[in-house]
Amino acid sequence: MTYPADLAELIEEFQEVEDKMERLEMVFDMADEVIPFPADQWSAISKVQGCQSEAHVKVELQDGKVLLLSGADAKLVQGLMGILSIAINGSAPAQALLLSPDFVEEMGILNSLSPSRSNGFRNMFDKVMKEIRVLE
Repeated sequence: MTYPADLAELIEEFQEVEDKMERLEMVFDMADEVIPFPADQWSAISKVQGCQSEAHVKVELQDGKVLLLSGADAKLVQGLMGILSIAINGSAPAQALLLSPDFVEEMGILNSLSPSRSNGFRNMFDKVMKEIRVLE
């Protein structure tokens, strides 16, 4: 699959790091990439079901481009949200929907996470894609 330039660059950066702990630190750093979704706007509708943490996402279209707003009570989850933000923000909905969650495996992140965190990422990814389909 051909990835957007920012995501391809990020995948490459992660692939260059062999140490799992260093890779996790990089995920934590990605928390800064999140466009904040204020906690006072969180609801049952925005909640990512099946996530260990309290995690919420909202997808909007801005000038016909996808914009992911997100927030979580755990920095690791925020980091995963930041990575997903880099992957889809600024894309046309049809382009964003072509993305497969396999890119995090290519980054080497999934084998650094617990199974429940990996599952939580997948649930978040699926929820975001479902919201994009509704907006399309």
